[in-house]
Amino acid sequence: MDDKTGATLVSIARRAVESYLRRGEIHRSDASGFLAERRGVFVSIYSYPDRDLRGCVGFVRVDLPLAEATARAAVAAAFEDPRFPPLGHEELSKVVFEVSLLTPPEPIDVSLREKLPEHVVVGEDGLIIETPYGSGLLLPQVPVEYGWNAEEYLSHLCLKAGLDPTYWVYGKMRLSRFKAEVFMELEPRGPVERKKI
Repeated sequence: MDDKTGATLVSIARRAVESYLRRGEIHRSDASGFLAERRGVFVSIYSYPDRDLRGCVGFVRVDLPLAEATARAAVAAAFEDPRFPPLGHEELSKVVFEVSLLTPPEPIDVSLREKLPEHVVVGEDGLIIETPYGSGLLLPQVPVEYGWNAEEYLSHLCLKAGLDPTYWVYGKMRLSRFKAEVFMELEPRGPVERKKI
């Protein structure tokens, strides 16, 4: 995806939240060309300038145009992430938006559990774990931000799914990876740049 389209997605995310705060409805954006594709997308909201997470929601598989999926993910991140209170109007000038565009997930062979960390590339792979007891997802930028190695990344993925951190070693699961192109505001309502993970 080119940088201009990435900036457009970030703009769609911010406008959706602003519109929802003002009118209680999601702003409709043009969904032609690339923005009409069905792609997984996550929207993360961070405080500025501290960069503390304020909300993060998205869709791995979605049957919506990318523009609409981005808007819906942004509104959900702002108002429905159960980890945080709903975003207030006064916060809009104190947060930055980040959009992660996902590739389709592909399975990772889990037959040799002790080798799993060798098949995870920190800084490139986002991970999804699906089990009979819960599921979880971590975007590829997360282990980089926290300084985790591949083994720690797998453990935190299990924790995100509500599982024992060593579940990846022994548990029944499906593990998948995906890549992401990430675009973020440098400051509230400011320029957008491609994030190097």
